[in-house]
Amino acid sequence: MTEPRSPGMSSIQTGPVHTDSTPPAVEMDPVEYTLRKRLPRKLPKRRNDVYVNMKTDFRAQLARCQKLLEGGGHREICVHGLGLAINRAINIALQLQASSQGALQLAANTSTVELVDDLEPEDPDEAGEPMTRTRNNSAIHIKVFYPDPQGP
Repeated sequence: MTEPRSPGMSSIQTGPVHTDSTPPAVEMDPVEYTLRKRLPRKLPKRRNDVYVNMKTDFRAQLARCQKLLEGGGHREICVHGLGLAINRAINIALQLQASSQGALQLAANTSTVELVDDLEPEDPDEAGEPMTRTRNNSAIHIKVFYPDPQGP
């Protein structure tokens, strides 16, 4: 008997994954496939967009944002973080605000991004054909900006 799932818990697919409408003839064995994660579709790349990741050094990403705001002639930048990088994007935005002595303001939006993974067979002769699966991941978009001096 299965236990009821709470709405906040995620599910892991263990059954067959396929893209066409016909079910596969053989169950998918995860050992026989290699998971290749595609890059996410990105928002339009503008000069003031910063995509934060976990591979680049935090201080380098922070310095890039400071350079765009101070020396790049931009009055606002947009910091984007996906999945595990959400915390890092938030930390970068808060560090920028703290280093400006409150001159910068933040506006955050969250979203869900659909990602596509490729499942490629380890042995193309024995295993089935390549498959894809989609999954959702959380994202954050933080606008870091200098407010208008003509405010009310």
